Amino acid sequence: MLKVNNIETWYDLIRALHGISFGVEEGKIVALLGSNGAGKTTTLKTIMRLLYDLKKEQPEKGTIEFQGVRIDRLATDQIVKLGISYVPEGREVFPELSVMENIQMGAYVRRDKKGIQEDIARILKYFPILKERSHQEAGHLSGGEQQMLAIGRALMSRPKLLMLDEPSLGMSPLLTREIFNIIRDINEKEKMTILLVEQNVNIALSYSHFAYLMENGRIVRADRPEVLREDEDVKEFYLGIAKEASVKGYKRYRRKVRFR
Repeated sequence: MLKVNNIETWYDLIRALHGISFGVEEGKIVALLGSNGAGKTTTLKTIMRLLYDLKKEQPEKGTIEFQGVRIDRLATDQIVKLGISYVPEGREVFPELSVMENIQMGAYVRRDKKGIQEDIARILKYFPILKERSHQEAGHLSGGEQQMLAIGRALMSRPKLLMLDEPSLGMSPLLTREIFNIIRDINEKEKMTILLVEQNVNIALSYSHFAYLMENGRIVRADRPEVLREDEDVKEFYLGIAKEASVKGYKRYRRKVRFR
């Protein structure tokens, strides 16, 4: 469904993405994992054409295809119309608008009033708390409720691909599990493809079908979650399972993944 081919993205003179390539299979939850600063958010913003540089097109090199259509030079609104929705890190709801008004904003590219109302009803079934808060200003919601609102708003454009950036950010473990259960329900019931960026590697591997590990703007590993979970290096340096992580062991791991 989505093919990212050798893209490079720059922030002024700093290269943030070093020729990364990956694919997202239709109907799957694919995780893009790594520590803070690895390039995960930059990757999503590059796909959505949300990065601007007066000197360079972003991505500067490489191509991005969605369902066979090249999108790396399209405007963001055109990409949304093709069927990609993006839930940014930090939710970015409209704080002074009501919950219902925020949800309706997600349908700004649509004109089918009946379909919009049907989708609102469907989304409120996933997030019943939003129905209770429908007339409340979004800025007064809790962090978890705002995350639900941001996902609900993104679903209003009827995306074929939903991209989520750090949905667990600032969440308690219990609420994180609730959000991820809803994400899985959306994937299974809607047959919706999901590209998930997440620092919480453990929970992301629990819910995804395939995963890529990023470091310093590069993809260093790619495999099924069950394989990554059994990899001793991944367990030690991403899942924190090992009792002690030695500096020597980490350097040995970095040398190994650099050439994969």
